[in-house]
Amino acid sequence: MSKVRLGIVGVGNMGRGHINNYAEGRLPEIEITAVADIDPSKFAFAQEKIPGVKCYNTATEMFNSGDCDAVLIATPHYFHPPMAKEAMQAGLHVMSEKPAGVYTKDVRELIEFTKTSDKTYAIMFNQRTNCLYRKMKELIDSGKYGDFKRVSWIITDWFRTQQYYNSGSWRATWAGEGGGVMLNQCPHQLDLWQWLCGMPVKIRAFCHEGKWHDIEVEDDVTIYAEYANGATGTFITTTGDCPGTNRLEITLDRAKLLVDFASPTGDGSLWLYELNGSTKDFIYHSEEGFAKLSGEWKKVETDGKNEQHVGVLNAFAAHILRGEPLVADGAEGINGLTISNAAFLSSWLGEEVTLPIDEDLYYEKLQEKIKNSTHKKVVNEKTESDMSSTY
Repeated sequence: MSKVRLGIVGVGNMGRGHINNYAEGRLPEIEITAVADIDPSKFAFAQEKIPGVKCYNTATEMFNSGDCDAVLIATPHYFHPPMAKEAMQAGLHVMSEKPAGVYTKDVRELIEFTKTSDKTYAIMFNQRTNCLYRKMKELIDSGKYGDFKRVSWIITDWFRTQQYYNSGSWRATWAGEGGGVMLNQCPHQLDLWQWLCGMPVKIRAFCHEGKWHDIEVEDDVTIYAEYANGATGTFITTTGDCPGTNRLEITLDRAKLLVDFASPTGDGSLWLYELNGSTKDFIYHSEEGFAKLSGEWKKVETDGKNEQHVGVLNAFAAHILRGEPLVADGAEGINGLTISNAAFLSSWLGEEVTLPIDEDLYYEKLQEKIKNSTHKKVVNEKTESDMSSTY
């Protein structure tokens, strides 16, 4: 096999973005041979960009067609786990768009199934390709700057209008999407949060539903987290702020890491404040009450690479063809989802929750949200490219 024959399930916003990347020649070891969508009107786009591409009205037909070696699942969230399982049962490798699913119980069952298969299950965590986050992880994991103490991420530059939510019947509904800003915009950041800092052990969250838009799911969230080593974290996000902020700050014992994209002075660079000692030692050994450790800000050099979706798919192909590393194994998708499930559960119960969460309780509460929904959805479909931000 010289190229991976790829089929795409879903020719919506994400599916179209991947098709465009392919048409521009950015996926040299992939050949898109088929697409599937329940809306035949979407096939014209795929056929224009990829002459001769096979079109199927259902994912099952495409999975069993023999036209593909692998599939990319770019459907509404609830379909990600069952379609991934069905594709692997058909002998296909799988790349799933984010999130891995809506609730961890479903994803955990999928992960257990993948252990019985020799096919690849990967997830589209394209933000892991960003040189800034890769360098942050390298510095944290090196241990040079000591223990992780605190993380604060304000990611509020997701501003969306009501038309965005009205553009699809599944959007911003408990039954169709399973959540709002945390399930749609923030899976990448939630993944990066745990990828860089590890998983918290406790979460208290406030998820405001329909605060800024006429929707039934959350569009304004504040999360407070605690870690096993005593470190703490905050995560704030919304689709209602304009202008928004994207500032990630991680404090270590001997340093602070900072990336700020959305401030007037933020240039999207990685900055390191390097201290001349350990804060833990200095706190107890200094003889001056107002003394501070000295240090200096340094701009951190990176390799400058930020390949995003293209990088993830090219790594996926290289893994299938030659066994090279994936950007993200699909099993890792449960971690960020665990954080969002925990945040929802904390908000719904009005109390702190401990991780791992009670997955059966979460599922029960989610079903209650779906069953008790009285929101009337206005739909004015309009397809717009939304490949998620590149930072």
